[in-house]
Amino acid sequence: MIKLYVYHLGHCDKKKCSGLRLGRSGLARVVYRIDQLPLGAIVLDPFASKAISREDRERAIKRGIIAVDCSWEKVDKAFRRRIPGAHRSLPYLVAGNPVKYGKVSTLSTLEALAAALYILGFKEEAERVVSIVKWGATFLELNRDFLERYSEAKSSSEVVEIQREIIREVLSG
Repeated sequence: MIKLYVYHLGHCDKKKCSGLRLGRSGLARVVYRIDQLPLGAIVLDPFASKAISREDRERAIKRGIIAVDCSWEKVDKAFRRRIPGAHRSLPYLVAGNPVKYGKVSTLSTLEALAAALYILGFKEEAERVVSIVKWGATFLELNRDFLERYSEAKSSSEVVEIQREIIREVLSG
C-alpha cells in the first residue's frame, strides 16, 4: 500500500473529518506539523500547475502522497505555507461527500487521496480508502468514467487534455 499522509490543520469537526477517519482506520498517518511530512512526496495541491498522472507513480511508491486537510474557505492560506514535495493538482472530479455533494473539485481529503490512488493505477487501494465511509462508493460511482480515463493518461499534459474533453462533454450536456 502507498503511504498516505494527512497534514491536518484543524479546521474541521473532528467527528466528521475524513482525514482523521483515515488516520483512525490505519490507512493514513495524520501529521500536524510540516516537519513531520516526508520529503519528496506528492502533495495534492489545488493550485499546482501540474496534474497528477501515471508519471508520478514511482514517486508515490517511494515517498507517498500527502493531502492537506483544511477548510475550503481557508485553502488559499493553507497553501501559502511551503509544503515540501512534488505539488500536483487533481483534474475535474465531482464530490460525493454529503457536505459538498455534486460540486466540482471540492473534494474531501478522503476523496482526494482515493482519486490520486486511482489515477496512479492503485484502484484497489482507492476502493479500500473509500470503503471506510458510507458515501465513499458514491464518489467512485460519480467519477468512475472520469477516473478510468485519467488513469489511462501517461503524463500530466494528457490528463489535462482529457480534463478539457470531459469539461466540453459536461458543458454540451
